[in-house]
Amino acid sequence: MSQNDWKSRLGIVFSTDPDFNYTKDNNKDDAIHTLKPEKQYLTVAIDRKQRAGKQVTLIKGFQGSKEDLESLAKILKNKCGTGGSVKEGEIIIQGDFRDKLINILQGMNYKAKRGN
Repeated sequence: MSQNDWKSRLGIVFSTDPDFNYTKDNNKDDAIHTLKPEKQYLTVAIDRKQRAGKQVTLIKGFQGSKEDLESLAKILKNKCGTGGSVKEGEIIIQGDFRDKLINILQGMNYKAKRGN
């Protein structure tokens, strides 16, 4: 079954060599590394656009892997006691929690500032 794994070989040019054996590279060097909290510059802003008049707090500027972003979002949602999500590299928290989130992030050694 592993020799018939054609989906992992999409985009590979066909070889006419009968002795050719395809091997795929499993480089983990291309993985995104998360910066330390001290080197992260986060912006905490409020947004009302295209949300039916509801306020949400956006946290922008996180540099790192999606898993680390989602774990940070989970911590922030728990500390605010509200819902939210992660979309397009931004953390969305339901409600206006700008000041509270800035204090929480600075307590976690992030460099956070108020956006608007």
